[in-house]
Order: sequence, then C-alpha cells, then structure tokens
Amino acid sequence: MLIAVETIIQAMVFVVQVVPIGTNIGLLRIMWAMVNGSFLQSRGAVHGALSESGFAAVEIRQSWAALSGGAWHIAELLTSWQVQVASRNHWRERRYGGRRVKSIDITGFWRPRLTGQVSKHYHAAAQKALPAIVFGVMSISGASGQKRLPLLKAIVRCEATMSESEFRRELLLAAVKTAQPDEITVVDAGFTLTELQATGVQSFVIRLASNCTARRNELPARQAKGRPATYGATVRPLARTHKQKTLPATPADHEDTFVFSQRTIHCQMWHKLVTQATAVHAANPTYTIYVYRDPLYPKPWVLATDLALSAETVYLVYRDRWSVEHPPLAAKQMIGLHRQFVFAAEARFRLPELALLVGNILAHTAACLPPLPAGFWDRSPQATPGRLRRVLARAIFPALTAFDPELRKKNSVSDHLPKGVDAHRRHKLPA
Repeated sequence: MLIAVETIIQAMVFVVQVVPIGTNIGLLRIMWAMVNGSFLQSRGAVHGALSESGFAAVEIRQSWAALSGGAWHIAELLTSWQVQVASRNHWRERRYGGRRVKSIDITGFWRPRLTGQVSKHYHAAAQKALPAIVFGVMSISGASGQKRLPLLKAIVRCEATMSESEFRRELLLAAVKTAQPDEITVVDAGFTLTELQATGVQSFVIRLASNCTARRNELPARQAKGRPATYGATVRPLARTHKQKTLPATPADHEDTFVFSQRTIHCQMWHKLVTQATAVHAANPTYTIYVYRDPLYPKPWVLATDLALSAETVYLVYRDRWSVEHPPLAAKQMIGLHRQFVFAAEARFRLPELALLVGNILAHTAACLPPLPAGFWDRSPQATPGRLRRVLARAIFPALTAFDPELRKKNSVSDHLPKGVDAHRRHKLPA
C-alpha cells in the first residue's frame, strides 16, 4: 500500500471513530471519494462520485443513508480531527505576543437552482447576492514546517430564516463561547466594531473601512456658549472627499516604522477611541486604530484592536487571517464541491460541512508527506493537496480490517420487518 494512501486513510479512520457502526464506513467511503477527486469527475453528484470510486450499488445506498440520515454531527468530527493533528505532532500554531490567532470568515456554497428555504451570499463575479448554503468558518493559524496551514476549529450553519446581521451575531456568539484566554479573534471588514462589542468579543483585530471615523473617549474643551458636549471629538484616520470638499485626516497620536520582507512599512496610530455613536464615559471599552502604508498594496490598511500591541504585531496578526480562506478553497476547487446536487434538508448542510473537513485533512496530510510529483516534468514539486489528490486518484480503496474492526456494516436484526413493497406501502388511517 502506498504510504500516502495509508496516511490519509488512518487520518480519516481516526476522525470517524466517534460515529456509530455502519454510519462510520458509509461516511468513510464519501470522504475517500472526495480526496481522490471523484467529485470533480461527477461534477458534484454524490452517487456518481461513489460509483466513480468503484463502490457497489449497495455500498452507495448505505453511504447516502449515512450522509443524509446518520447519527453524527460535524462538531464531533472536528474535535476528533483536532486530536489527530495534535497526535501527529507536525503542525504548530503561530503565536504573536504569546497569543494564537483565531480567524473567522463566512463562505457560501452556491446553489442557484435550489428552491425552498435557502440563504443568499454575495458573489464577487456576479456583483450581487446569489442563493447559497452559507457557513461560518473558524480556524487557528499555524504552519507545518515552512508552509502556512490553518487548523479547522468550528463550522457554524446559517439557517435560511436568518438575515446577514443575525447570522454574524450568531457566529460571533459561537466564537465567544469557545474563546480561550490566549486567543486573538481576527475578522475582516464584513463585520463591524459595534457587533464585536455587542456580542462581548474580547481581544480582537478587525479591518475597518477606509472612510471610517471614531470618537475620543474624552470631552472636548467647554465652549462659552451652547449645550455641554456629550460626545468626544471625531477622529478621521484617512482624508477623503465629500461633495467636492476635502475632509483632512486627524493627526496621529503616534507613528512607527518597521521592516517586513525587505519592505519598510509606515504605521499611524490613534489611541483610546470609541465608536461614532458612543457618548463619553469612563467605563466605555476603547480601542486603537492602526493605519498601515505598505509599498506592496496600493491602498492603506485600516485595522482596529482592543489590545495594547505593537504596530508590527498587529500587522502580522492580520496577515495570518488570510489562512482561513484555505478550507473553503480546498473544499470547492481542490476536491470539487463547488457545485453540488443534494436537496434533502439535512444533506444540503452536511455535504459542505464534510467537504470543509476533508479539504483540511487533505491539506494537512499533504504537508506532512514528502512532496509528490505530478509526473516526470514536475522537477520541483511542492507538498500541495492537489498533487496528493492526483496520487490518490490512481489508488484503490483499501481493505479496512487492518485499520479498525468497527468499520463494517451494522448487523441489525431485520427479519421481523416488512420487506419490499410492503415496507413502504401507504395504509389508510383508521377512521
């Protein structure tokens, strides 16, 4: 057996050990069809992908039943996967100032033909919101050797009845429940500072809009006439033009310069700020705004945090947020779940959840194996999930008895149950 096949089978077997007998082997077959690229061949069809992997009709029906009606939850599989990563001892979380980075993002699996209860998510190419199954993704930033690699921490469903603001609040509340004292929660501009403070998020870094404003948490000098002020002076980090009038930027409280990747980055800071709608009060939670001018990017970054960190640390923390984009990318493009054809109420959520997990498993397994060349022309191969998937596409699903004896069909007693048409024939209710 190839070492690549054995390694990834061991990882998936460990993950499904928390699932009941019968359901575990059904899920394992679907996960194998994902990692070997069968969903790319079937264009997102579950039965077609399982058939492409060489499974019999009975095994395909059992796997579909495990996906749609099995007694399992994605949170249990994620917990088992995190234990497996810790036991491998090849992945290390990245820390800045003694804190690890927990990134939060929202992703959607596009379902343009799905009818009924379905959410919507903004599509950049279409420049509008399209029908999608929406999830919130949480990950811990880390690395395997020199390769930056996130560890999937949690997946939160967006029910179709939720609005965008309601789901963002639900996602942040879920992050608060699982927060650790040594974590920094990092989000992009899709969230707002008001939402972070309202949900009780502590130790955060958020990207703000370039035209954002804030207020000082201290009253300005009393004027001779007029009502006493209740709000602090407005702070505008970047200058902008409004109605052909230039609004100048507020002078920074502090400036700093540091070197990153042979680039000199200039930073301006404004301290002890509150939101625009917050009146001055000594008990107000305050934050600091950082504006970074990096030669690599045409527009400056505007970040905010409630922690007392150096300019370089905040910059590095937000750069590590980008790793949260990897699990959706691996699930959609690497293993082919960017299009799906499941319509059952539960399966439409479970298949994307399983794809996010399997994509993370594929990326971690590829990182811990030696680089696998795609062919003789691949002279400088990298340890990427795409190359591992091509190797697995040529492999045969192994016998599982050597991995776990509980990976088998559940031998349930069913002699007393009706068979054939009698099992599903409708009967009139008694009058």
